[in-house]
Amino acid sequence: MKKIIRILIAKPGLDGHDRGAKYVARALKDAGYEVIYTGIRQTPEAIVKTAIQEDVDFVGLSLLSGAHNELFPKVARLLREQQADDIIVLGGGVIPDADIPQLKASGIETIFTPGTPITDVIQFIEANRERVSR
Repeated sequence: MKKIIRILIAKPGLDGHDRGAKYVARALKDAGYEVIYTGIRQTPEAIVKTAIQEDVDFVGLSLLSGAHNELFPKVARLLREQQADDIIVLGGGVIPDADIPQLKASGIETIFTPGTPITDVIQFIEANRERVSR
């Protein structure tokens, strides 16, 4: 029997635009994943606390406000500090291509920009299923 993958979708910072995050959360739920959506305006600390408490396999961060270079790496760093670096972090939103290498170097596994088909997100999750099967 396949392990049920648990995914946290979070909106860090002051970004109040959550249409894309809600779409991704619903699409992943429809694809058979267990999804927890934190809502808007979450602190990195709250996201990490929820991820650990909920024993998730993936954290999906969504941001449109431009604060991704600060907030995404902070979530990845806090997960490492809490010995939860086995949780795979992915990001999405309006993120310039020039920022993606720095985000990946900080611990964000991949970035999905606007217009990415949901099938690409699902393919990423499935490609990393073995890493989270514990």
